[in-house]
Amino acid sequence: MVAGFDSQACALAHGAIEPAPDGRAVVAVFDSPVATHLLHLAATLGYRVALAEPRRERAGLADVTIDANTDVVVTDHDRPELGTALRDALASPARWVGVMGSPRHPAPHVEALRALGVTEEDIARVHRPIGLNIGSRTPAEIALATLAGLVADRNARPGGFAF
Repeated sequence: MVAGFDSQACALAHGAIEPAPDGRAVVAVFDSPVATHLLHLAATLGYRVALAEPRRERAGLADVTIDANTDVVVTDHDRPELGTALRDALASPARWVGVMGSPRHPAPHVEALRALGVTEEDIARVHRPIGLNIGSRTPAEIALATLAGLVADRNARPGGFAF
């Protein structure tokens, strides 16, 4: 127990102690405004962060470490490399794979993955939309909703106001 606090959880919540590193990581795929906010917020929350950008002049998925503690977030659903990036993420040991997109619009990643021979079982592993339903519209709000959803998922919680 930490002096002045009833529990470790209370001391942690008040910033009296630092959380133990748990190896969590977030990889944002595609350099975008959402990726910028996502990586900044994720680093603040203690995640290891990396950007994977398949364009030749930047790092792609093959250039970042993805393990069973990694959440892969594809931050653009209109890029021609969408299918390849998702296929590679699904082939990795990533804990979670998601792609940005509105549930009101068709999911372009499905056909892109089918065209690459990805199984329906693997396609079903792709989360879309990403994040909690907070009505996010701006890149910062989308990043916040995404990270809130990832934290809830990692902690086996439903998210929202249900406890």
